[in-house]
Amino acid sequence: MKIFKEYGKITIGLFLVAVSIEFFLAPNQIAAGGVTGLAIVVNSYIPFISVGLLVLIMNVILFIIAFIIIGNKFGGKTIYSSLTLSGIIWVMDQFITTDMALTSDLMLAAIFGTITSGIGMALVFNENASTGGTDILAKILHKFFHTDIGKSLLAVDFIVTILGALTFGIDQGLYALLAVIINGLIIDYAIDGFNICKQIFIITSQPEEVGNYILKKLDRSYTKFYGKGGYSEKEVDILYTILSRKQYINLKKYIMSIDKRAFIAVNDSHEVLGEGFTQLDED
Repeated sequence: MKIFKEYGKITIGLFLVAVSIEFFLAPNQIAAGGVTGLAIVVNSYIPFISVGLLVLIMNVILFIIAFIIIGNKFGGKTIYSSLTLSGIIWVMDQFITTDMALTSDLMLAAIFGTITSGIGMALVFNENASTGGTDILAKILHKFFHTDIGKSLLAVDFIVTILGALTFGIDQGLYALLAVIINGLIIDYAIDGFNICKQIFIITSQPEEVGNYILKKLDRSYTKFYGKGGYSEKEVDILYTILSRKQYINLKKYIMSIDKRAFIAVNDSHEVLGEGFTQLDED
């Protein structure tokens, strides 16, 4: 069941990326980096080959090159994501026979296309997958030129936007560059939003009751620290736990119902690894 849920989220994310390409970026000739951006450029020279088919051909070639040069270091999720994205775009190309751009305004196309794509990519990355193409190029650059992966990714996207500017004009090139920058920010913020948890410290006169509620009602664990009040000089139990936002709300309501003098300190935790959360050994 878990694997179906993971691949379901990946597929939804890929669909959003495909929508961004088909309805915002490609019709307005905005080559916003990556293999899909390169496919949009190449499609302008050979329009009889659809963007979806070009993405598929490029990804297959890149995977073959990667297996030869880098070795078998790409997980099943990445292969699935790469081929599925190509397939979704290709299917859309078969049904979208006319210009289906939702807007012809380059600014609106860049903004809404990038937001849609960024959320989709965040869903994919959040399940420890990627769409393959750009990552493969970056790893090849890293192997031969020893550049950082992040810098290699930026270099690949920058080259694609330059090609877009040379092909479609400076306006489309600048909007594509803007889309690349915004896309990275959106992906980071979206992933933080998906993964954010609440890190909670609790001092209460009812530590056993609160601890039992966390264990039995919320199905989470907690850590108990022993402290001493700086003013009262009294020994106190400090409970520490990490919960989802919904679980935290339920816990807060429970604590308020049994101890209105309790002290609760809450921080956002943007990534939690380990049992009950993201496993350390996930692909």
